[in-house]
Amino acid sequence: MQADQVFTDVNAFALVLRELHAHRRGRVVSGRSERTQRALLTKADRGKVLAKTAGRCHICGGIINADDWQADHVLAHSTGGAHSVDNYLPAHSICNNYRWHYDAEEFQWILKLGVWLRTQIERGTTIGEEVGEKFCEHERRRAGRRKPISSKQETQ
Repeated sequence: MQADQVFTDVNAFALVLRELHAHRRGRVVSGRSERTQRALLTKADRGKVLAKTAGRCHICGGIINADDWQADHVLAHSTGGAHSVDNYLPAHSICNNYRWHYDAEEFQWILKLGVWLRTQIERGTTIGEEVGEKFCEHERRRAGRRKPISSKQETQ
């Protein structure tokens, strides 16, 4: 299956998402026995990893601050990916943490859903407002101590 598939109804879509999740979970669990101890990259190795993308995040394409980035496993460590310079690409911490160990198809669905939903929120549709509010509540709970940004602060 591909992330460009068209579904006849939400139940068929939900079934595919559950299957992708179950497949990912199976890879993670089976990879536990084969996983090796994480190895720290040397400063020289980190320089090689960062140079692969000319100092840009391989996930979002944004410029990386040379002191604040993570070496992201191309083949996830959780599924047996090696700790070698060849298996790393540079990523912002937030990009790396949200990419997690999704495989390509599941991550493509997440991106498509996110872009569609962002558009709904921006346009102020009913579903956009409902989900946008739920997302803001989720982020406030998750952040806990961070001060939320009000719409008044954003326009200044």
